Order: sequence, then structure tokens, then C-alpha cells
Amino acid sequence: MTTRLSVDFRDAAVISAADRGFTYGDGLFETLRVVGGVAPLWARHAARLAAGCERLRMPGPDAEAVHAELMRLCAGLDDAVVRITYSRGVGERGYAMPSAPRPTLVVAASPLALAPEASRDGITVRLCDTRLAIQPALAGLKHLNRLEQVLARAEWSDPTVAEGLLCDMDGTLVCATAANLFAVARGELVTPPVDRCGVAGVARAEILASHHVSVSRISLSQLLDADEVFLTSAVRGILPVRAFGARTWQPGPITRALQVHWAALGLPLPYRAKDSDR
Repeated sequence: MTTRLSVDFRDAAVISAADRGFTYGDGLFETLRVVGGVAPLWARHAARLAAGCERLRMPGPDAEAVHAELMRLCAGLDDAVVRITYSRGVGERGYAMPSAPRPTLVVAASPLALAPEASRDGITVRLCDTRLAIQPALAGLKHLNRLEQVLARAEWSDPTVAEGLLCDMDGTLVCATAANLFAVARGELVTPPVDRCGVAGVARAEILASHHVSVSRISLSQLLDADEVFLTSAVRGILPVRAFGARTWQPGPITRALQVHWAALGLPLPYRAKDSDR
């Protein structure tokens, strides 16, 4: 089935070549999951989009109208992934912001099928050579310029490697190319801060709000000493890390408990959880 697309609430697949999202990456995006006609984390996505617009000095979209549009495009899909792209819109040549911007909204919906092995057994990750530039003005934002992630993802083609871990310029771990990073050390749940670079993920926000988490920097040696490691994604959920180089793990009790929490939100696991996981 092909992707269903709309531009500014009209079924279309074309934007202007002068759109600042295309020419400068001047905008934001959200990627979310819709299950059975419900977007369980919509409130968090809408809040992040609104906060991002404020930081980029863009007029924000009408959240109710956007929600209605993505629901329209997902009609008839049992499980779907939606990307909302919101740019500053068409502008004249040059970096100066338009005095009266007219943002462009693109909504794309596609059917989603998740591989059960990733959530059940865990994934293999690698360390990327590409590093994230430190830029507090953009840190945390899911802005349209993803070239660092594109370069990092180009570093491997091995289908057995599901993700790549990214460090900042100081060599401290920040995240994966398309997910946030968590570790469990001596029973304490830890995730790196995203105040200098990286994306403040919606799944990360859900865990921070519902569980005690220490937000602190994680070195490579600390990660290798961890008892559990997992990644979080608004679409893929809680992904246990099974292998990183020579280090291996089994999905641990905290990872499994968080997967059960995730399923309770209305985001079902792609595999049947054991009673011991509940």
C-alpha cells in the first residue's frame, strides 16, 4: 500500500521548490504511531511540536486540525506510522526569516509492520564514527536537518546491525541515529541529557514522566558495564540492546517492565509477552 499524503490539508504530494523546509531545513517534524484509530502519544507529540515552533520563532499549527488530518489519512489502517512535517513555508532567497511566514504542513501516513524479534530478543548496535555537533540552540529539537544522522546511518550496510550509537564531540554517548539511549546500572535507570545535542524523544519523555530516571552523561566504559541497555522510539517502542561489539546482554527486568508499560499505553508489543514480564 502506498503512503497517503496531504499538503496543507489537501491530498497532494508536491511542495514549492522555494519552501524553506526544502532549501534550509527550516522546520520540524514528528513521527508517531497510530493504532486502531488512536495516537496514544499524541499529546506529547503536539506539545513537542508547539515547543519547537516557539524556539524556532514559527507560528504553531492548529493541533486539533493536525490531529484530525492524521486520523483521516489513517482511516482503515490497523497500525500506522505518521510523519508530520512542518516548515516555515515559502520564502524569498536568503536566510532572513519571512516577516509574515505561511508555514507548510505535510502529513504522510503508511501502514506499519514491526518485526517481533527486535522487541523480543533485542538488537545489535554499533558505534558510529560520525559525531553530533554541540549546538544548544537546536539541542532537543526534532528539526528538519538530519544530515548527521544520514551520514551516521551510511556507515554500515550489515542487515544484522539495527542501530548506530552516536557520541558528541567530547566522545560522550548521546543517542542512536533514530532513538534515545537508556542504561541500567546497579538498578538505576540512566539516560544521557540532550541539552547540547540530540533529540528529546517522545518515548524518552514518557519514561522520564513515569519512572525514576537519572539524566546524566554516559561514557562508553559505563555503557559496557551496564546491566541492561535499551533504546526508545515513539514508533518502535522499547528495544532491548542484545549486542554492542563483544558485549552482550539479555533483556532485563526493567526493560521488560517498561515494555509492559508501553503496551498499556495502547502501543502493543509486536510479540506476545510472557506472564513473567507483566
